[in-house]
Amino acid sequence: MRARARTAPPLSFLILAAWLVPALLSGFNTYLQARLGREQPDWHWIWFNSLDWLLYALLTPFVFRASRTFPLRRPQLARHVLLHFAGALGMCVAWAALGTLLRLVIFPPGAGAAAGGLLLPFVRWISTTLPFGVGVYFALVGIQHSFFYYAQVREREMQAARLAAQLSEARLGALRMQLNPHFLFNSLNAMTVLMRDQNTADAARMLELLTDVLREVLRTDERHETSLSREMELIRRYLAIEQIRFSDRLRPQIEIDPSLVRAAVPRFLLQPLVENAVRHGIARRGDAGLVQVTAHREEDQLVISVRDDGPGLPTTENRGGVGLTNTRDRLAALYGVNGTLEIKNASGYGVIVKVRLPYHEAEDDGEPPRLNSR
Repeated sequence: MRARARTAPPLSFLILAAWLVPALLSGFNTYLQARLGREQPDWHWIWFNSLDWLLYALLTPFVFRASRTFPLRRPQLARHVLLHFAGALGMCVAWAALGTLLRLVIFPPGAGAAAGGLLLPFVRWISTTLPFGVGVYFALVGIQHSFFYYAQVREREMQAARLAAQLSEARLGALRMQLNPHFLFNSLNAMTVLMRDQNTADAARMLELLTDVLREVLRTDERHETSLSREMELIRRYLAIEQIRFSDRLRPQIEIDPSLVRAAVPRFLLQPLVENAVRHGIARRGDAGLVQVTAHREEDQLVISVRDDGPGLPTTENRGGVGLTNTRDRLAALYGVNGTLEIKNASGYGVIVKVRLPYHEAEDDGEPPRLNSR
């Protein structure tokens, strides 16, 4: 894309080329009319009628800028239409003024074309070209809007393609991180120990939770976002499995504002964050450790935090691994500069990962089955 941008002609060149066509046709028409009338062509008028069209090339960048500054879309459509009418009148006045100066340059002093002073020809020129000039102005506004919407559609298509690829990668990443042989081995081994100890209730519950996690990860859904409630149910199941594995060493804590259950979040956003907290926080402790997940709203932003009370990060390692890098990339693709992820040592102890994204509600994707708490 950058190479193509370097080789693309500048906008000023394209504008000049576009207005050069009617300029040449106008000059040729003036010449042809004189020849058909068996008159000697007046090259002053031929040059004037041609260069007069090129004056629009000087005014077009200002019209494009006004179109970008005051787009014709809601909620300020009526106000912007009035502003563009004023801009159209201003362009007609500017065109007449430039045309008057052009006549002074092309026609020799004292010629009939320049006789009678400047004010009267200037006023007549405005009244004559007003309807045409307004039409040209709004045609340029329409062209600029067409370019803008075309570029916007292309960007959305490219973004959708990137998101589809990243969602597939996230799903595979969730399978790799969440259901890798080590995780499956530990879960199955924990169930074996529970069965050997005749603790069939916990073994059955662990198997049920593992089945729910598998079902959610393998769920076929092309949407890139899900509700915060569904994402939290996945995290509760994952933490419940880990809690059975770690017995009394893991103390999960989830604090979510009930008004945020419909908030939209990327699918599988929290799982790698929580897994990092368990793997690098709880697993490194000899005693009980805390994994805390919170979510709250700050004006138009949703803020989600994942914290552990483990040993923390070394000062030279503060950007995280593959899971956090992938999460950053997905946030950037979905929300641009409005989606951020920050990881740092918490005050006193542990690590905190904070995600910020624009607040909006997710489409209805069904309520997930509730996890029975203990």
